[in-house]
Amino acid sequence: MKNLFIIIACLLLFLIHGNLAAQAVKGDGSGSTFQTEVTNSGTNAASFLEISVGARASGLGGSYVAVANDPTALYYNPAGIVWNKGIQVELMHNEWLVDTNFEFAGVTMSLPFWNSSLGASITMLDYGEQPVRTETRPEGTGEKYSAKDYSVALTLASALTQSFSFGLTGKYITQQIWHLSGSTAAIDLGIFYSTPMEGLRLGMSISNFGGKLKFDGRDLKTTVDPDPDNQNIDRVPVNLETNGYPLPQIFRAGISFGRDVGQVGSILLTTDVIHPSNSTESINMGVEYGYAGMFFLRAGYQNLYEEDSINGLTLGGGIDYYQKGKMGIRVDYAFSDWGVLESAHRFSIGLSFD
Repeated sequence: MKNLFIIIACLLLFLIHGNLAAQAVKGDGSGSTFQTEVTNSGTNAASFLEISVGARASGLGGSYVAVANDPTALYYNPAGIVWNKGIQVELMHNEWLVDTNFEFAGVTMSLPFWNSSLGASITMLDYGEQPVRTETRPEGTGEKYSAKDYSVALTLASALTQSFSFGLTGKYITQQIWHLSGSTAAIDLGIFYSTPMEGLRLGMSISNFGGKLKFDGRDLKTTVDPDPDNQNIDRVPVNLETNGYPLPQIFRAGISFGRDVGQVGSILLTTDVIHPSNSTESINMGVEYGYAGMFFLRAGYQNLYEEDSINGLTLGGGIDYYQKGKMGIRVDYAFSDWGVLESAHRFSIGLSFD
C-alpha cells in the first residue's frame, strides 16, 4: 500500500509538470504542434512568489528542493518538513531590489500521529510608500500610497516510509496597491526521497497551482464622457474591470549529496532543474562546506541556461549551534548578484526546540 502511495504521488507531480510544459506548445488545428518564439514573461500575477526564501537556500543558488530540512522547506518542498523534529522556526529579512523589503516567517511542528508534521508560513513583499502623481500634478499631490504582496500558507506532510515523504500546502495570496487588491488560492505539492545510498536525496515539487488573481477596489470607479458632442451627458459613472492573471507555477526536481569528510568537515552538493510557467527552463546549483557541524560556507549559481537571465552568482555562510535537549540557533547570510539591478542581501535566523 505504501508503494502504491509513492507511485501515485510521483505520477501526480509528473502529470502536473506535463500540463506546465504544454503551455509552451500551441496547436495549429490539424492535430500537430509547434514551438513558438512567444514567451510568457510578464503574464503572471504575484511574481513575488518566485523570490527564493532563506539565506541558506539562497547561498546555495536556490537549489534546495532535495535538501529542504528546515522550515524553508515550506517554500521549496513541503514534503521536507516531516523530517524536522520538534518545533522549528525560521525568520528571514531580505533587502530586495530597488529598496523593497521581502520577509518570510515559517514554523514547523512534529505531530504525534501519522508520522507527520504541520507547518505554517507567511511571505510578504513590501514596496514602501510612494508619492501620488497625476498628469496635472507630476511633482505629487501630497498624498502617499503603498503596495504590499503577501501569502499565508498551511502545510501538512507525512512520511509514508522511513525514506519517502509527501507534502501538501494550501495558501492564500493577496496583492494590494493603494485602494486596489486581488486575492486567490493555490496549492503546493512535494515529494522527498532519501535513497539507499547514504547522503543521496531526491526531491520534486510543484508550486502555486491555483486560480487567477484579479484586482478590484474603489480606484476602479470613475466617470467618463461617452459622447463629447452631446452636452447633456458628460459624467457617467463606470466601474472598470481588470483581467485575471495566473500565478507563476514552478516545477522543481533536484538531487543532493552530502557526506562527512573525516576531520576536514562535511560537504553538500545540490542541483535543481527549474521549469517555470512564465520563463524558460534553468538549473540552480550549490555547494556547502561545513566545519565541526557549526560553521558553514556556501556558493551557488542560479538560473543557469535561462534566456535573458541577469542573476547568477550567490555566496553565503552561517553558524549553527545546537545541543540536544536545549534550544538550537542558526544564523545565516546570503549575497546574490543581480547584474544591472546590483545585489540582494538575505539574513535568516533559525530556532529549534526538541
